[in-house]
Amino acid sequence: MSHLRAESPSEERRRLRRVMSATVIGTTVEWYDFYLYATMSSIVFAKVFFHSGNTESDTLKAFATFSVGFIARPVGGILFGHLGDLIGRKRVLVTTFILMGISTAAIGLLPTADTAGMLAPVLLVLLRILQGMGAGAEYASAAVNAYEHAREERRGRQGAWPALGLNLGLVLSSATIFLLTLHGDDFLLNGGWRIPFIFSLVLVAIGMWVRSTLPESPEYQQDVDVSEPKLSLLEVLRTHWSGLGVVFIVAVGYNALSYIFKTFSVAYLTEYQHISANTTSGAIMVAGLIAIITVPLCGELCDRFGSRTVIGLGGGLSIFFSAVFLWLLGMGQPWAAYLAIGAGTGILAPMMFAAQGSFLSHQFPTSARSTGVGTAREIGTAVAGGLAPLGALSLVAKSATHSTFGVGIVLAISGVAVALGAALDRGKN
Repeated sequence: MSHLRAESPSEERRRLRRVMSATVIGTTVEWYDFYLYATMSSIVFAKVFFHSGNTESDTLKAFATFSVGFIARPVGGILFGHLGDLIGRKRVLVTTFILMGISTAAIGLLPTADTAGMLAPVLLVLLRILQGMGAGAEYASAAVNAYEHAREERRGRQGAWPALGLNLGLVLSSATIFLLTLHGDDFLLNGGWRIPFIFSLVLVAIGMWVRSTLPESPEYQQDVDVSEPKLSLLEVLRTHWSGLGVVFIVAVGYNALSYIFKTFSVAYLTEYQHISANTTSGAIMVAGLIAIITVPLCGELCDRFGSRTVIGLGGGLSIFFSAVFLWLLGMGQPWAAYLAIGAGTGILAPMMFAAQGSFLSHQFPTSARSTGVGTAREIGTAVAGGLAPLGALSLVAKSATHSTFGVGIVLAISGVAVALGAALDRGKN
């Protein structure tokens, strides 16, 4: 076990500034990459990588490539989460950052179906798998690291830092698409879609410079003895099954809600309500801006009332909001799209996500924390994050009247899952 010398107040402030900048900037770039793909799969990829002649079928295929990334996320979460417990949080955060950035930039260089035929979607899926692995590893490492750098009374606020970066990435990706579609979708469809993917290389260079200054978690250094054998993955699964169960349930419910709010909504509005890409990307951008305010406020609430209270309240409110959300989408009006996405993606989803940094982390001891959070959260994310929006879109497609009634049931059940996970919490705070 390491014994760290006491920090002076000024040294602590400098350390926390480095941790905050590395966490927020790093997760901003990671989730810019991830959400950029989500939006492009809803708007562009059906037309660029698939040419069946059936727009509804092509949209579902493009959405399926989005879902493939979620299948890869548990691999990244389990592998790099466990490495985080074995070799430290910092090394893993640097490695996953490189993986995410390179795979995203490579998507911007892919040939289209017109030039490469079936090879184009195959290469797209392969890169999406690598992107999914990077995203699956990012959250657990970033959230656990921020949580472990915090004092007891500030763990809600600092645990929310990755959520802040996520929403900054959401704003950045949607603002990019908004600007590229100011004069219609033609430029985006005729090669303009490549620009934001390739631009990711610039963001990766900035993020790597910032993350290179990230200090290792003092709690990890203090509590994990480098000379002792670490817990294996099987030991974590055997001895911490209750924490894994709580994290899994919350992850399933939250991700189903979140990705229906921000991904299904874009595809539904584009395909069935004929709303332009400029309007949908604008709505996501505004929602992200709202979330930048929501996240730190909810982090403060976690420190005051407990993260289980905040996350449970978010799940409960989502149950009641689901019908309103779908009613607004069904109006087919730009103002209603802004209102639905703004409330769901800008307030409710960030409320639940801000609480997860501290809520999920306190389910496990330091020696098993990165493995536990990375494993259970990313398996839950794979189950719901990819399948929920794809399943929701399929329910609408199979309905003779394109009804969203089935989607409403999925949303309500997801809200119940989040509230249930909060009720089962046995951790501190």
